[in-house]
Amino acid sequence: MDGKTQKLELRREVGLLGGMSLIAGTMIGSGIFMSPQSVIQNIGSPGASLVIWACCGLLAMLASLSYAELGTVIRESGGEYIYILRTAGQPAAFLFIFTSVVVVRPASMAGVALSFAVNAVAPFYQDCPPPDNVVKCVAAVGILLLAVVNCLNVRLAMKLMVFFMAAKLLSLAVIVIGGVVLLVQGNTLNFENSFEGTKLDVSAIGVAFFQCLWSYDGWNNLNSVTEELKNPQVNLPRALLIAIPMVTVLYLLVNVSYLASLTPREMMSSSAVAVTWGNKVLGGLGWFMSVAAALSAFGSLNGTFFSGGRVCFVAAREGHMPDILSMAHVRHLTPSPALIFTTFISLLVLIPGDFQSIVNFFSFTAWFFYGTTLCGLLYLKIRRPDLPRVFKVPILIPILVIMAAVFLVVAPIIDDPKIEYLYVTLFIFSGIIIYVPFIHFKLLPGLLDRVTVFLQLFLEVAPADKNL
Repeated sequence: MDGKTQKLELRREVGLLGGMSLIAGTMIGSGIFMSPQSVIQNIGSPGASLVIWACCGLLAMLASLSYAELGTVIRESGGEYIYILRTAGQPAAFLFIFTSVVVVRPASMAGVALSFAVNAVAPFYQDCPPPDNVVKCVAAVGILLLAVVNCLNVRLAMKLMVFFMAAKLLSLAVIVIGGVVLLVQGNTLNFENSFEGTKLDVSAIGVAFFQCLWSYDGWNNLNSVTEELKNPQVNLPRALLIAIPMVTVLYLLVNVSYLASLTPREMMSSSAVAVTWGNKVLGGLGWFMSVAAALSAFGSLNGTFFSGGRVCFVAAREGHMPDILSMAHVRHLTPSPALIFTTFISLLVLIPGDFQSIVNFFSFTAWFFYGTTLCGLLYLKIRRPDLPRVFKVPILIPILVIMAAVFLVVAPIIDDPKIEYLYVTLFIFSGIIIYVPFIHFKLLPGLLDRVTVFLQLFLEVAPADKNL
């Protein structure tokens, strides 16, 4: 009425506690309840498995510190996508978003949703494995429920993150305290000659890292929502420095507790080691660990959903996805089209989903792009030292993480080549077939205009500006 126009943008509603909850709440998901048996099975000994867990925590910490510098130099949401776009250019960024939106993010969500469903239905199928169709239906319901929450209200989604983080910390505290009691009682047999049987071949170490790093996934989630973070120059590095060391220490203590009560053989034969631990240590209250694992995975799924939708939203805003995905709801101020699209793809991936194959594929692809992103940080450090930096890390840190990323990508292929890795690589670079005609040469620019207008009216959304 007064002739002034008001910008539509996402609100800054994520504070320090919310940022910590988004990181720790996403990291503490299904992994710590399900991956320990896979780690010890691949590496072969209790002592080596603890070393793997410690090394993965250190790697996540070093990588997150590097991302903290990137996030204070490039103050935009989008995580790896926006960093690759600003340092390596449009083709590399499109390859990332193509792989991320079509497979990596949906695969991650499907994997976490499956673990949530397995633990949620476990109390009803105590004497047999739950039917596959039941598990997938429960997983789909979980994804749809969180889609509704995240589309309606950012503040409600963050409150859920804080609540589920508190529930996770409580359940892990139960495991840690139980482990301390067992150690005091003298249950230390698994810690004697603990490195006996360790597998030192490159492939075994690489796959053990993949399985373990699944439990640490989420350390980079806060970088995907920088534009919704209050005072990001301060809260981004601070949240990382608090959340990741806390999670690493908890993971080590929880694994010690598992080893204090279960033999390596019992761990390797378990489908969910936390539930097996609960049945053995808590007796009649063993169902508590099944509920705790389900709640933990559900909270982690919420964090993955929250950040994943933002990456898709930012890519559309930069012209690498359909325009409708760059719009926000006019009242709720949430990127609802991007969240709906992410939900749809995740449900498709869920149909043939298998937890272990999802973990291996996700880890291989994710660390390929983590390494690419940190090469961009090296470029900025060497070629653009003049850019203002509120937070800086020594150049040695990103170099070490890049070396680790190269090892994680190359080692399994060299030691145990499988055709699946070739398929993954070909899929990543197949995005260029879409990029060249439709993004670079802009063929058929008005192809989706009618669909965009219809969806814009139907979903009540409008284009959103950057919140810098």
